[in-house]
Formats: sequence, C-alpha cells, structure tokens
Amino acid sequence: MYGMDHSVAELDAVGLEVVDLADESLIAGRKLHARNGSTQLQRLQKLATTFVEQPETILQELVNAAVYLCGADSAGISIEREDGTQQHHYQWVATAGEYSRFLDAMLPRSPSACTVCLERNRPQLFRVDHRFFDILGVEAAPVTDGILLPWQAEEMRGTIFIISHSHAEAFDSEDLRLMQILANFASMGIRQQRQQQKLIAHARASAAAAMANDLAHQINNPLQCLTNVLFLARQASGIGDERSLALRLETDFNRLSILVKSLLELPKRTAALSGDGFACLPGIAQTEQAAHR
Repeated sequence: MYGMDHSVAELDAVGLEVVDLADESLIAGRKLHARNGSTQLQRLQKLATTFVEQPETILQELVNAAVYLCGADSAGISIEREDGTQQHHYQWVATAGEYSRFLDAMLPRSPSACTVCLERNRPQLFRVDHRFFDILGVEAAPVTDGILLPWQAEEMRGTIFIISHSHAEAFDSEDLRLMQILANFASMGIRQQRQQQKLIAHARASAAAAMANDLAHQINNPLQCLTNVLFLARQASGIGDERSLALRLETDFNRLSILVKSLLELPKRTAALSGDGFACLPGIAQTEQAAHR
C-alpha cells in the first residue's frame, strides 16, 4: 500500500502518485520474481562491455536491460535539458518496451514525477493515470506501478525508471536493487558521453581554426599588395575615375582585412578554450557582422 506525503493531493489532482522509498518496507514484502543470478550477471557483464566498447549505445542498453531484468513493460532515462523551459524541461534520451515510441519526448518541469524524484533525491514508487497524459495532450498506457530513481553526472542530472502498464504490484526490493545499479551505470554513461563530446568539439574547433589560419595566410599577402595599390590610387589627384573606383573599393577591402585579422587570431582563441570547443566558431560570424557595420 502506498504511503501518504505532504504533496499527495496536489499530485493526485494531475493524475500522479509519487511515494518516497526512503522506507523500503513499502515493497519489502513483495516477492514477485524468480531470480536467476547467472542471467543477471551475464546482463551486467554485457553492460560493462558495452560501456567500454560502444559507449555511445550504453543508455539504450541500460533501458533494454531494465526491461529484461525486471520484467518491465517499459523503461526509460530522462535528462534535464541545459536549455530547458518550463514546458520542455526533461528529455527522454533512451526508451524501451511499450514506451519506446516516446524516445526524445519532452516533458514539463511541473507537474512531473521526475521533479519530485530529483527534489527528494531518492528512489520513488509512482503511478500515472490518464489525467496526466491528458494534460500533456498525448495518448499513452497508464503507469500502474513504477520505480523511479535519480542519477547525477557532474552538473547534469535526470532519472531512470521502469514501468508496468497492467499490474498494481509489479516490482519488488530486488528490482529496486538492480535499478540502483543501473542508475549508477546511467550516471557513468552520461559523464563519459559528455567528456567524449567535449573532446570531439574541441578537436573540430582546433581543426577549423587551423584551416582558417592557413586561409588567412594565403590571402593576407596579396591583400596587402592590393590595399597599397588602392591607397596610391586614392591619393591620385588628376585621375578622377581611378580615384573614384579606389574610394568605392576601399570599404570592401577594409572589411576583408578585419576578417583576415580575425582568422589569424582563431588559433589563439582555440588554445584558450577550457570547455566546449565550438565556442570559438561564432567568432567568425561575429567578426563578419562587425566588418559589415
């Protein structure tokens, strides 16, 4: 039987029931599955291998494992978006089972079982009925029983969950133990992927800066020669057409000179980066805008 907490009325009004599992006695009496220790170890070993050899697929393997090991109808991993809004705060970055069609779905910050879970920072039992999906404007099978756990990787955080769509008591304390292991894998997987993205972004930015620098050096010398010619032409007093042409072209050459200077500075900007390497790329566009002003 689910317990009561201070937010039960508010949650119930939107079709959510989220109960803190700080007291595991809520599910301690459930003995719902015949466990095969060998099968569990094999699946966890597969996750470890995937983490090392194919880290880009680890989140999907985690939710697949959750469905398999816990006999869930659906499983998923949500993440708080760095650019999230009130209406698009969580993104489902991995899904399996009946909810697999909701991959990349966006959910609001409130009402949300994820928000409750992250605020309490502990595993939760939860249920969701049609009223919640009506608010979201989607058709989805109800959550008749579920376990929701938080994870955190540096500044990123989210949840991992398993769901039954047909049984009021589908998961037991052993499922909770397994999900805690998977939540730790999720945290490690997110952290590893973010580090890999930063490395790739930095490598791309460095390559872009090197190309820009090479291009700048190729065009800088002839540009200087043409600029000198234009300067002499502009100073000419007796040749009206030549001086007029020089005045018209001078502005364009000044713009090009500014852009070349910016290209030559890119390697220095890239070397100074300590985070996301893509940060240097907007500098080109900003310089071009400044040149046109």
